[in-house]
Amino acid sequence: MKTAPETPAPTSDNSKPQPSLVRGLSLLDSVLLLVSGIIGSSIFLTAKDIAGPLPNPKLFFLVWVLGGVISLCACVAFAELGSMFPDSGGQYVYLREAYGDVIAFLYGWMLFAVANGGTIAALSVASAAYMGRIVPAISQERVIFSAVGIVFTRAHLVGLALILILTYVNVVGLRWGALLQNVSTWTKFTAMAAFVVLGFAIGKGHWSNFTAQAPGGLSMGLGPGQLVSALGVGLIAVFWAYDGWVYITWVAGEVKEPRRNVPLAMVFGVLAVGAIYLAMNMTYVYAMPLSEVAKYETIAHAAASALFSPGAAVWLSAMIALSCFSAAATCTLSGARVYLAMAQDGVFFKRMAIVHPKWRTPAFSLIGQGVWAALLTLSGRYDQLYTYVIFGMVLSYTLTVIGLFVLRWKRPDVPRPYRCTGYPWLPGIYVLVGVAWTLNTILTRPTEAFWGATIVLIGVPGYLYWKHTSPKTTTNT
Repeated sequence: MKTAPETPAPTSDNSKPQPSLVRGLSLLDSVLLLVSGIIGSSIFLTAKDIAGPLPNPKLFFLVWVLGGVISLCACVAFAELGSMFPDSGGQYVYLREAYGDVIAFLYGWMLFAVANGGTIAALSVASAAYMGRIVPAISQERVIFSAVGIVFTRAHLVGLALILILTYVNVVGLRWGALLQNVSTWTKFTAMAAFVVLGFAIGKGHWSNFTAQAPGGLSMGLGPGQLVSALGVGLIAVFWAYDGWVYITWVAGEVKEPRRNVPLAMVFGVLAVGAIYLAMNMTYVYAMPLSEVAKYETIAHAAASALFSPGAAVWLSAMIALSCFSAAATCTLSGARVYLAMAQDGVFFKRMAIVHPKWRTPAFSLIGQGVWAALLTLSGRYDQLYTYVIFGMVLSYTLTVIGLFVLRWKRPDVPRPYRCTGYPWLPGIYVLVGVAWTLNTILTRPTEAFWGATIVLIGVPGYLYWKHTSPKTTTNT
């Protein structure tokens, strides 16, 4: 079993101990990290995609509850795996233990190349773009240059500055990175709570919207096939909104009492996110009927204007900018730990295996991640690339949950302080949903699936090279 001792390990020549990461994240830090990582920009954008196929208020709210329940089915499986392997790298480690190095590497490569790097780029630019609604000098309309189909604006420039700040703060210490994340997260929570409370207290909304149904809309009495189809369409957007709960597993090597706190953080965090999402969507529906919700891409702005006044969109932009920044901070802190684990396994850039002796952080992994996110920002293709690997991310979650069954059979000797609640039924439900969703994506979006698979497979030559040239290190995680 590959575990992570908490004292410095010797170097390969046994002459000098190498620095290790510090277990400095409390349970509260872990819950905030998970919640902040999930709640980025999606809650302010996805209502339109759900209200369209589900114009019935009861079904609209039901799909948000279902999304949280299905996510919990995966969380309880990941929680057992986290209690077995409390190492930095999280899901990468679980896939390695269940299936071997190749599958684990391809997952890590997908994170670095597109999923995580693209998320940091997209969130940073989105934060800057919403800041531009308040400070016009940095708006996306102010173009710096445009060439070969790439438009680089002042918002992109500010996005690059945010990536630099987030990388630097996380390099100089775990506590500084966690502090930045916690402060931005609590501020985000306060702003969202104010939006909900003031919306119901003084907003110009209508309770009748909770019973109103669009003409010709779905009823609760429709056939099973129609209901499943409509809910399935709505769940696509909901799953995207809930994505990010896996971040806490990536930093498990720095969580205090990880065998206890990682499982608790996942369960508490997803429950908290579900409550926040329901509260926000109830506020949207209070502001306008679902037939109107389905018309607005930026539903938060529309709801704020309806509840208060058009001028409310300014402080709404500030809240969304802060939410995107907070999520980018979480993504920056967490993702670098996966590349650290890969490098320590000898299947990634050797320099990224080093823990900084003074700051006790994966400094080179953070810097490499920041440089790549900046390059993706300059390319202007991060959003498009991310759509290519969405199905791969869902597939990786499904494979990891299947890995729980594999490891129950393959590694029954590994201590499991937490055993999956509802095993085998709850993880089995997630596997069925995940497989169906992945197959549906491949069938309905073959182009995106093809390019997503291509991006993942591009990493194979790199794996072969690193495996051949880089002996596995013995540095701690």
